[in-house]
Amino acid sequence: MPHHVKLLLSLAWLLTALGAYLFMVHLGQIGPSYAVAFLGVFAVIAMWVFPEVQKKKSNSLR
Repeated sequence: MPHHVKLLLSLAWLLTALGAYLFMVHLGQIGPSYAVAFLGVFAVIAMWVFPEVQKKKSNSLR
């Protein structure tokens, strides 16, 4: 995935996680709001750290 696509996806994901966090805090749900914040940041880090799966082309005929 190109870096500019990853960057835009990361920003969208973090903004969504921030919105969900603020909504949960507004509702008074402190524990779940921490979980939402952690999972949002974890998902973005995982997207950058782990490589994208690519299919290998083989030259053999099946």
